[in-house]
Amino acid sequence: MIAENRIILKNAGHIDPSGIDDYIACGGYSALGKAQGREPGDIVEEIAASGLRGRGGAGFPTGIKKKAAAGSVTKGTKYVVCNADEGEPGTFKDRMIMENDPHLLIEGMIIAALAIGSGKGFIYIRGEYYRSVELLHKAIDDARKRGMLGQNIQGSGFSFDLEIRLGAGSYLCGEELTLLESLEGKRGYPRIKPPFPAEKGLWGEPTLVNNVETLASLPSIISYGAAWYRSRGTEKTPGTKIFTVSGDVKKPGCYETDAGVRLGDIIDNLAGGTADGKPWRTVLLGGAAGTFVPPSYADATMCYDALREKGATLGSGAIIVVGSDRKLIPFIQSILRFFRHESCGKCVPCRIGTSYLHDRSMLLGKADAEGRKAIIDDMLNHSKQMAKSSLCPLGQSPVLPVESLHRHLRESIAKE
Repeated sequence: MIAENRIILKNAGHIDPSGIDDYIACGGYSALGKAQGREPGDIVEEIAASGLRGRGGAGFPTGIKKKAAAGSVTKGTKYVVCNADEGEPGTFKDRMIMENDPHLLIEGMIIAALAIGSGKGFIYIRGEYYRSVELLHKAIDDARKRGMLGQNIQGSGFSFDLEIRLGAGSYLCGEELTLLESLEGKRGYPRIKPPFPAEKGLWGEPTLVNNVETLASLPSIISYGAAWYRSRGTEKTPGTKIFTVSGDVKKPGCYETDAGVRLGDIIDNLAGGTADGKPWRTVLLGGAAGTFVPPSYADATMCYDALREKGATLGSGAIIVVGSDRKLIPFIQSILRFFRHESCGKCVPCRIGTSYLHDRSMLLGKADAEGRKAIIDDMLNHSKQMAKSSLCPLGQSPVLPVESLHRHLRESIAKE
């Protein structure tokens, strides 16, 4: 049996998220006070030593990002941008943080700003998150009134302020450089890397872009130290991870545990097992841009490197459970329809490829067993070509579900 270990979500359900008083009473903004008494370089080193990895999906070391942004020289303004454009199907952890503990995110952003020397921050949030937007506006106003935001924060001589900008529903804008294009008021088209945001980001200035869960991890690291944080999770994925479990389970929801727990324990113990009590057929890890895994992966360790070694992905922590009686053909058709709809059309491989993959998937239900195998083979070949030639991660994503479907479920779908 496993239990949750709530660090980021420790206040969820226990404080009033519409005010600042409960958050302060629970020790909120004390980490900011500690950070203000330290040199920016020390803050960066503490975060780097913690081993915190970006919780947006890529798992990139957060300390490296902060060192790069802190080391970039500018005569203008450095920016901190929170990526709250949570568009990955099956993922709703950031919404949980913002709707239950908005000041935790704000405190994390101020600490990040101290670390890199930023004077301005933006929360780029998907427009459909009405409650999150409402609570964040209120939280920012309350933080300003208490001297946590604005000029000369708590008499420290450091100034930092925040604005909220709404996304318009584009999945592509969840990618950091495309997000910055949108934040500048342009169409959400991807930029070519390099340069990376830490060197040339928002309006050409050094910019730190982090996910909500990543930034919400900073206050506890500063409060308790890197060694404390590393005492949880695994060596290469320290700390806790929020998993969002949905699909054919008895108790769908958000669960925060130490990184490295077994997949089967999350499904069986935390989510209550499958809805019908039968063994699950497959699980899609990481959302639409994720990987299908078979029941033999129940013992899989839920951390970035261990899953990568098994040809799977942790991604943002989405776990979509497919029950034993669920048809897979409509499921994969839905995923490929999503990619087709969300392609921005800028590059040919993605614009044509996403439509082709969806069209081919629609033939699966009409084909016999051998025909289905041939269609899946063809889809795999085309998704690989897309991954090699597309400009941004969207065109590189369909190969993940298609390849894992081909590897683990090709024979099963042929008999469906």
